[in-house]
Amino acid sequence: MSNSIVRTLVRSGGLTRRDLMRGSALVGAGIAASNFPAPAVHAQEAIVLRYAGTGVNAFKEISDQVKKDLGFDVQYTTLSSDDVVKRAVTQASSFDLLDSEYWMLAKIVPSGNLLGIDVKKIKYYDQIVPIFTKGTLPDGSKVSREGTAPIKVAYMTGEKSKAFAPDPSQFMTLIPTVYNADTLGIRPDLIKHPVDSWAELLNPEFKGRASILNIPSIGIMDAAMACEARGSIKYADKGNMTKAEIDQTIAALIEAKKSGQFRALWKDFNESVNLMASGEVVIQSMWSPAVTKVRQMGIACRFQPLKEGYRAWASGLGIPSHLTGRKLDAAYEFINWYLSGWAGAFLNRQGYYTAVLNTAKTQMTPDEWGYWMEGKPATQPIKSPTGEVIANPGETRDGGSFLDRMGKIACWNAVMDEDRYMVRKWNEFVAA
Repeated sequence: MSNSIVRTLVRSGGLTRRDLMRGSALVGAGIAASNFPAPAVHAQEAIVLRYAGTGVNAFKEISDQVKKDLGFDVQYTTLSSDDVVKRAVTQASSFDLLDSEYWMLAKIVPSGNLLGIDVKKIKYYDQIVPIFTKGTLPDGSKVSREGTAPIKVAYMTGEKSKAFAPDPSQFMTLIPTVYNADTLGIRPDLIKHPVDSWAELLNPEFKGRASILNIPSIGIMDAAMACEARGSIKYADKGNMTKAEIDQTIAALIEAKKSGQFRALWKDFNESVNLMASGEVVIQSMWSPAVTKVRQMGIACRFQPLKEGYRAWASGLGIPSHLTGRKLDAAYEFINWYLSGWAGAFLNRQGYYTAVLNTAKTQMTPDEWGYWMEGKPATQPIKSPTGEVIANPGETRDGGSFLDRMGKIACWNAVMDEDRYMVRKWNEFVAA
């Protein structure tokens, strides 16, 4: 489908955000350490949980805190998005916890390799943000269902099932961890007029100074937002395009590329940072932590709210169906710990949103919570996990509060029915 130094999301290989965050230290005065008790189940023998995923949550600080609180080790395996799906479908016995994005579930659940997570064993289930349990925001307003909205794939028909449940059931596919609202990054110092629409990505004014994300399942969504915003294409569902809609979208991208619109097509975090920091690009698909990284260089950069809304994404933890006994107990304990506050507060400071807001709030300072979650001006310097100031007193988060941002979701990252056709057409765009 947002402000920190680095969001560790590997969608298509390349430099990971976890690589860039490795060794970072948690910053923030007045933050209480977790007192989550060590469970008796682990008292006699060490438990190692093999954790496979894109890396969005694979921080050393989290595994260190798990070791301290629960007494067992977490071994991360960081994969690209495509490899997460492949691993889940073909090598499920190689991990004990799966960190998956919700759009991947359309490919994973039919394999039968995910266990339905029993919500009766999830201590904070009733406090999970209703985006995942009801398809609404906490205030009751509905969230867009274009694309793979989490509520569409949140539940299974049984503990051992290959099918999604049409309504909430006792068994969840994933327990959500982080989610966010993505938009365009801009250089406000190099753009001479206000930017308020996705259409600006294809504006000839930025010829040779624009860039788009070269990961098909995400880049196509950014392109669709731009095409629809400028009125050239009207989609029934941007997250599940017809072949004709895919053809129209790719044709628009090829036309723009041949005219010289795009300075580059980027695949990894560091590339997007360099393009923006150098001034070679002034508007592009971007992740909010990359915007933060540019700011840390002392360069103006903004994660620009747009009138058409945001493209959203979400991740969660799944349990493979082969897990039994103490390993299964440990997986449930890890998930319950994850929702208990420490991890949520840590990840909120990355610029993400977490599944249980109430527990995270107890481990953040009022100023941090006000800045990240409520859209309030900072009263003290807001710092990155490695100590750099990313917002000064009086500044507010781009896009405002949680409700402002998540309330303006236009679509979610998705696997389309015509996914293979879309990828083939996207590659034609890249080769054009």
